[in-house]
Amino acid sequence: MGFARACSVALVGVEGVVVEVQADLEPGVAAFTLVGLPDKSLIESRDRVRAAVVNSGAEWPQKKLTVGLSPASVPKGGSGFDLAVACAVLGAAERIDPAAIADVVMIGELGLDGRVRPVRGVLPAVLAAAEAGYRHVVVPEQTAGEAALVPGVSVLGVRSLRQLIAVLGDEPVPEEPAADRGRPDTMLAGLMVPGAGLGTGLAPLSADGTAHRPDLADVAGQGRARKALEVAAAGGHHLLLSGPPGAGKTMLAERLTAILPPLSRQESLEVTAVHSVAGILPPGEPLISRAPYCAPHHSATMQSLVGGGNGLPRPGAVSLAHRGVLFLDEAPEFSGRALDALRQPLESGHVVVARAAGVVRLPARFLMILAANPCPCGRHTLAGAGCECPPSAVRRYQARLSGPLLDRVDLRVEVEPVGRADLMESGGRGESSAEVAVRVREARERAAARLMGTPWTTNSEVPGHELRTRLVAAPGALMAAERDMERGVLTARGLDRVLRVAWTVADLRAADRPDASDIAVALELRTGIQRGVPMRAGGL
Repeated sequence: MGFARACSVALVGVEGVVVEVQADLEPGVAAFTLVGLPDKSLIESRDRVRAAVVNSGAEWPQKKLTVGLSPASVPKGGSGFDLAVACAVLGAAERIDPAAIADVVMIGELGLDGRVRPVRGVLPAVLAAAEAGYRHVVVPEQTAGEAALVPGVSVLGVRSLRQLIAVLGDEPVPEEPAADRGRPDTMLAGLMVPGAGLGTGLAPLSADGTAHRPDLADVAGQGRARKALEVAAAGGHHLLLSGPPGAGKTMLAERLTAILPPLSRQESLEVTAVHSVAGILPPGEPLISRAPYCAPHHSATMQSLVGGGNGLPRPGAVSLAHRGVLFLDEAPEFSGRALDALRQPLESGHVVVARAAGVVRLPARFLMILAANPCPCGRHTLAGAGCECPPSAVRRYQARLSGPLLDRVDLRVEVEPVGRADLMESGGRGESSAEVAVRVREARERAAARLMGTPWTTNSEVPGHELRTRLVAAPGALMAAERDMERGVLTARGLDRVLRVAWTVADLRAADRPDASDIAVALELRTGIQRGVPMRAGGL
């Protein structure tokens, strides 16, 4: 009788659970039994592993073989267990030393010819292994850079099972052809996830071969909308852009990530883990350092937005936009159920998806931008433009964005059509993204210094109780907001959000705390009611 064990990781959402892969050989009729709550793809590993072992030059044991995955209560799926199963079987057959693999975490799919193929979720799997105390990890060569992002872990990237057997047996390592760097499985997954291609931070190439990124200088006019975009970036506030088609709503939204600060190391690991599980990490870029941008189509289902799928839920658009921007163009065209499902992550910064297979908690702290036309034809606010939508159709169209959802949106801006002078003359161009990004970064630094020692880093995260007790505005600054609340223009949540925006406006102009003019700017940006507040240099 032979026994050996190796380790792998089962992913539950974006969190990993270390699984012990145990192989037991006993005399009897040759058979291969896999137990421990495997799914269909994991059950099929019996055939993949057998063919890979034989084609790697090792002998398959002709005995009764039982492979157990412990803990048995955790659902396990995917092909990432293949490498650990193969090594556990070879250890039980004494082809390799069982002691050499007992405390090694192995992640990878095996081809029938013994090649090791990449799988999704390597980064969160290695993070889980490191937290559990494991220090040695074996992964496919293509994902070795991703695994190496975890400190304190020794990573071995292999091209084939034959190479791994040689390393474990202190034998000469055979040469193997380099694997395809294109990772077709990753590219296919990126095509299947709405907006995934926009979430990787890749930029198209210009005519001279350099990377071209959208810049705010490309936007003509739209001074108020540009300022609202700056406030949204500085404080992490959600934004609604409403206006006729062609006014520049999409252009503005696409340029928001260019003025957001770079991600911190911890934020980069969080974002990379989510994208790794989704299978959309760009080749050659294991760590995402820029804020992601996700723009799902308006036909997206609720499951594709918040997460779902067969078995354990997969990350949706809100998780792919974690620490970045979620842009919902033509927002009223989304289904009401899908939009209302955004309420929980907007408040909590995460989404909890319950399925029969289990409950998954996915990160979802994003900055949401909604873009909407004023009516089905889009010409409702254009004088003399020929809008023929009946009033009832306009009301129904605007009511698709529910009150509870809009109450969670801090900034609401009307985007006016661009005039000929702004469009045709160079003087209509505004500041570049680089110039605005400097002010945004400085405002965020002021907010972070003020909130040091608290769980919050941006003004949009601060609870209303703190804003009314500890982080108070200047005396008498809230008179206008209190009047709006008494008239029913503002809800209690709306007042809290006005205070958050006012702190951001104050940070942009380097003030110690908001005054009456900052509150007025915040009220104007939330209610859309013009209050005659003048623009100030370096901010609103």
